[in-house]
Amino acid sequence: MSVFRENLGRGPEADDYQFLFHVRGNAGVGKTSLVRQWEAVAGDLGAATVYLDDTVHSAVEVMEAVGERLGRQGMELRRFDKLLGTFRQRAHEAQLAMGTQVAAADGELAEPPLASVSGSVAAQVGLAGLGLVPVVGALAGAVDPRQVAQGADRLRAALGARMRSHDDVQLVMDPVRSLTPVFLEDLAEVARRRPWVVLFFDVYERSGPVLDTWLCDIAFGEVHGVLPANVQIVLSGQGRLDVRCWGDWLDLVAEVPLEVFTEEEARALLGLQGVTDERTVDVVLRLSGRLPLLVHTLAQTRPDSGGAVGDPSGTAVERFLKWETEPSRRAAALACAMPLQFNEDVYRVIVPLEAAEEYPWVRRLAFVTEHAGQCRYHEVVRAPMLRLQRSQSPVRWCAGHESLAEAFRGWRKKHEESVPAEERWHDVTWLEHRSNETYHRLCADPLRALPEALAEVVSACDHGSGTVRRWAQLLAQAGADAGDERLAAWGDRLTAAFHDEASAALATLDALLGHPGLALAGEVRARVVRGRVHRRAEQYEQALVDYTAAIHLDPDHEDAFVGRALTHQRMGNVEESLADWGKAVQLRPDRSSHHVSRGQVSLRAGRPEEALADFSRAIELDPAQDWALVSRAELYRVQGRQHEALVDLGRALEIDPEYTWAYAERARCLWHLERWDEAVRAMARAAALEAGSSWYRAHLADLLLALGRHAEALDEADRALSDPDEHGPRSRAWPYSLRAWALHGLGRDVEALSDLDHAVALDGSSSVALARRGWLLWESGRLTEAEQDFNRALSGNHRWPWCLVGRGVVRLYGQRYEEAVDDLAQAFSIQFGISEAEHEVARPLVELLGEHLAGNRPPVTAAIRLTALLSHQLQWLGLARQVRSVLALRPSPRLLIDSLKLLRRVVTALNSQSESGDDKRIAWSVTLLSPILRILDRSPGNNH
Repeated sequence: MSVFRENLGRGPEADDYQFLFHVRGNAGVGKTSLVRQWEAVAGDLGAATVYLDDTVHSAVEVMEAVGERLGRQGMELRRFDKLLGTFRQRAHEAQLAMGTQVAAADGELAEPPLASVSGSVAAQVGLAGLGLVPVVGALAGAVDPRQVAQGADRLRAALGARMRSHDDVQLVMDPVRSLTPVFLEDLAEVARRRPWVVLFFDVYERSGPVLDTWLCDIAFGEVHGVLPANVQIVLSGQGRLDVRCWGDWLDLVAEVPLEVFTEEEARALLGLQGVTDERTVDVVLRLSGRLPLLVHTLAQTRPDSGGAVGDPSGTAVERFLKWETEPSRRAAALACAMPLQFNEDVYRVIVPLEAAEEYPWVRRLAFVTEHAGQCRYHEVVRAPMLRLQRSQSPVRWCAGHESLAEAFRGWRKKHEESVPAEERWHDVTWLEHRSNETYHRLCADPLRALPEALAEVVSACDHGSGTVRRWAQLLAQAGADAGDERLAAWGDRLTAAFHDEASAALATLDALLGHPGLALAGEVRARVVRGRVHRRAEQYEQALVDYTAAIHLDPDHEDAFVGRALTHQRMGNVEESLADWGKAVQLRPDRSSHHVSRGQVSLRAGRPEEALADFSRAIELDPAQDWALVSRAELYRVQGRQHEALVDLGRALEIDPEYTWAYAERARCLWHLERWDEAVRAMARAAALEAGSSWYRAHLADLLLALGRHAEALDEADRALSDPDEHGPRSRAWPYSLRAWALHGLGRDVEALSDLDHAVALDGSSSVALARRGWLLWESGRLTEAEQDFNRALSGNHRWPWCLVGRGVVRLYGQRYEEAVDDLAQAFSIQFGISEAEHEVARPLVELLGEHLAGNRPPVTAAIRLTALLSHQLQWLGLARQVRSVLALRPSPRLLIDSLKLLRRVVTALNSQSESGDDKRIAWSVTLLSPILRILDRSPGNNH
């Protein structure tokens, strides 16, 4: 006591100040009693205190419990509570999306991101929080982490299309990383209002395996923020701290080892309790083994004299109730050992009628602790009481547990009236009722209850690692308490799966499917869940094995067909995917999401009419199905039916005004209609909704570049590059390339070339980055390097006119005229559809520039540079100023006159192609060249 009290008397700045205590010792040695006394001392000194035990199963549950306990003390964690509420809501929405819009949830409609660093990290830690996500993370220890990350990124992309912001996606994908900084900020606010904040973690031998890393991070690291100096952490458990996690910090942990009492200490406690009769003292010392809990328990209801001691029975239970002579109280004390924990409602279910009013007495027993309205026996006392009742009367044992199971079932059913089915596994009260019901059914009849309990473990795998762990521990506890070897073996098997948190869910599923015990329905469900694990990790063959096995066991299992359809879809097996989607539609023709999913496969298989039929049917079934509306809008856009697409998108945005994908698709439609400014506003809205994501921000920068708005594009590219590295380093090549071209348009070529070097280093296959760097290298006179970049870019797309022109210019400057003619002829033929492009345009241009380049290098280079910029745009703001800047370099009159003649020839050739060529390209080219001709016609020195 003095160690803790004296530490609170020091300031955090003191050299001998301790902020982390570890109380350890065997069961019954008095750890909980000491921790509770420390809590009282801290409270007396003005500290805000929170006591937690092994009823918390994850970091998120810890933060939630701390917030709730501090709120009771008038110190709400308001920002954290708000964010936690958002997490619960978004996780629920994601769960619904996964259940009803499976294709979208797998990212089919989003741009396919590359595997990301953040995805790898999230996969390795289990991605707790979202029902299906922990299963993704569970594979991190069993498969290639890159594949796990790709699966996580597909999920992230899907959620990004459905959720209101990038922050929401991150919150669902990695709640610990998102919630902890806000939790620590609010905790710091509490710490500013109180001299101390003390967090007590009791029974840490059970909760430590899932809390170690998180607690160590907040105590000693800066991953999530800094823990305030006046926040103390007290851990209490049976063993030593895990050196794999705490090893580097053990010298900063104040160890408080507890042992059994010495004889002098035991006699002192007995004296304080008024037990002084020597014979009585001797009996207590012998029966208790000087274990503090037992010394206190035996002293609590001492006999009046040594003569009343008699000859003890020697049973453990007799030690605890030795001097309680009232039968009703003894019966009540024994009965209350049956539940894992109890309140007055549970008490009245289990105790005899004559003991109904003895609840206050039971609460005061030395081996009973009470927390948040729930009483709990110390395990040292509870275990022998259970063994006694189980052996004395198996019938009464079964009846007691059946009564408790029925009571919890009734409370669960009542609670379900106010909780939707899809939310129950995330509802604390429902989980408590369901887990207690399962525990008591297992204790009453292990053989009959085990298959259903194992099926519940399968369901738990869909709802976070904390939930899986809770059910695994529940089976282990029931196995020990019921004395059933088969049940105990299952408990050991499932809890052993948690030796590695990252692979726990997969190991749990493997254990369930690797040993007999699951009923048919449970095995089918387990195979579907494990198939989903394999699919998300892109282990497609294993996924097919599980899904096919599930279908073999249950030929009409909807989820199995959906999962297999998605797997075939990922593998590119279009016909097989469509067949399975067809079966899913047949099984559930009223489920609109199945129609949308099949429509997506049909669309990508080149069957637009079938896709349109499915999208329209989905909308008939559910007019509020915004995913179907945007999917149909995408198809309409591809078919050139932009106005119909905009109608669907308008309806989708009425349903969800913050639907990011709908805004992005709207931007694309408006762009096709040449409503440039509206398109920019729509993409800007998508980028604002995804404030923490670079993807839509980069798209916005791209649109702005196409409109010649280089300064604005630079701002957006800067913002895209400042966002978190969400899809891995390679994905940042595009934003770097966009920023480079914006810098180039602003005349900042040195910075632009540096960005392009960075982009190519990140993604050497990026044709856009290579072509852009080729243009800048040409302009700086590095012709060999420029040609190499253009060659690499053309290896991915040998019919890219802009790149062919670039290589042709490089060859022209290198005096390789015939090669230049070939490149330019190809480019003009592809771009303009001119059949005689070589004779009409390419060769005259090469001859003209070859003749005049030596004496007009600056204006020629400036003109080509401007052409490369302008041909990348759809609008040309300040065109006259830009052309005049080239003329200011004083090209020779002969070059100017011959250039005008060639331009007129090109315009004439374009106009003659209007019926056979690409109308849009021709119109674009004429729109650009015509004002240039007018400007040149009016230029000084033009005497044509």
